[in-house]
Amino acid sequence: MVASKTAAIPNGRLSLTPLLGLILLLAGCAAGSYPTPSIEELKLAYADEPYEVRIVNRAKFDKRFHPTIVPAPEGMPEGSILVDTRKRFLYLIEKNGIARRYGVAVGTSGHAWSGTAVIGRKAKWPAWYPTDDMRNETPDLPQRIEPGPHNPLGARALYLYQNGHDTLYRIHGTSEPWTIGTEASSGCIRMLNEDVIDLFDRVQNGAVVKVI
Repeated sequence: MVASKTAAIPNGRLSLTPLLGLILLLAGCAAGSYPTPSIEELKLAYADEPYEVRIVNRAKFDKRFHPTIVPAPEGMPEGSILVDTRKRFLYLIEKNGIARRYGVAVGTSGHAWSGTAVIGRKAKWPAWYPTDDMRNETPDLPQRIEPGPHNPLGARALYLYQNGHDTLYRIHGTSEPWTIGTEASSGCIRMLNEDVIDLFDRVQNGAVVKVI
């Protein structure tokens, strides 16, 4: 989803990242495994979110798009992100030659974007402002959609910048989880809200993002 501007809503969520880290440690996980928190654990982790995080049934998704730990793609520095739009995967590069891989939705034909950018800023529960082009195509779109479960940007957004300028492309959550693994957006990279919250807590402003 391309957005012209956004506004973040502060919150005091109990971070899921330490929870997942503890689960990984206790499981003694190796490359190729990524324990999935239980519904109860997720509800606890999201208890302080200002809006409901609608937990999806992972069993309804192709297992390829479940979060997993894999060998890191070559040529990407630690802390960076690689998005493979053909395979519908996002990789967060970590230490020791591993990466966290998430399933994503990508741009539809004619709207796909590729290139190298950096994360210029991060926002929790952003509002969405459709671009002029979007509103020309769909005149009944409001000028602003408030944060919340029905917002197209979902629970988190990472804003991609080039040369100090906002590209208007984002990595963000979604109110349409069934689109993961498909071509569905106007060029942005969609993730399940659970996954983008996890990624948000792990990645830093200034991180390199390569979309291929």
